[in-house]
Amino acid sequence: MTLADRIDIFSTLDLVALGVLFVSWVAVTRVIEHPPAARPSVSQLMAAFRREWMVHFVTRQPRIFDSQIVSNLRQGTAFFASASMIAIGGGFALIGNADLLGGVAEDLRLATDPTFVWEVKVILMLVFAANAFLKFVWAHRLFGYCAVLMAAVPNNPDDPDAYPRAAQAAEINITAARGYNRGLRSVYFGIAASAWLLGPLALLAATVATLAVILRREFASESRQVLLARAPRHATRKGDGHGAAGGAK
Repeated sequence: MTLADRIDIFSTLDLVALGVLFVSWVAVTRVIEHPPAARPSVSQLMAAFRREWMVHFVTRQPRIFDSQIVSNLRQGTAFFASASMIAIGGGFALIGNADLLGGVAEDLRLATDPTFVWEVKVILMLVFAANAFLKFVWAHRLFGYCAVLMAAVPNNPDDPDAYPRAAQAAEINITAARGYNRGLRSVYFGIAASAWLLGPLALLAATVATLAVILRREFASESRQVLLARAPRHATRKGDGHGAAGGAK
């Protein structure tokens, strides 16, 4: 069977559902990371708080509290990286066992689909799991970089390097959080991709539901209202720059 023949196995609705899934995945990241100036996302608000954190970090003595926060952030990324690795291993094991795939098809009353179709559907979930794993591993490493930069901040707040280095730590922290959030979104859409096992309509419904949940959490949640109530003054301003912490003394 040629590649063209295998693609023809999938219906137009299957391809449309896949397109909606990937477009939603890319578009929601774009909207969250570059929201309208008048309506910042939770991620953008938290980035402002991270910069504010590093401003206060410079004068906090001792700095044990800050090191504990970074340690907790690294633990969270390590947990999800491990979970993603387990999911990848399980997916490859499932692909390598055609009989088991056939059993799943029978359980779902879809045994008429060839094994190749089930393999593609599992591979789709593996793509999201692999992307999540890479994002979590990179975020874990960046949080480690952030810890090193924080350790390099002079103890004397009057030192000319104190606030610029704290600003560097803040930007690395924000970049790590961005990777962590992208990894989480890959997990969300990977779970939505599993609905394809039930057919294209189920995939479309799962994609729309996942998109709605993510957008609500970023733009219409109670936690966002709490963050807005006392947000740093540069939180909703575009171009607040990488020196937000550096110029605050």
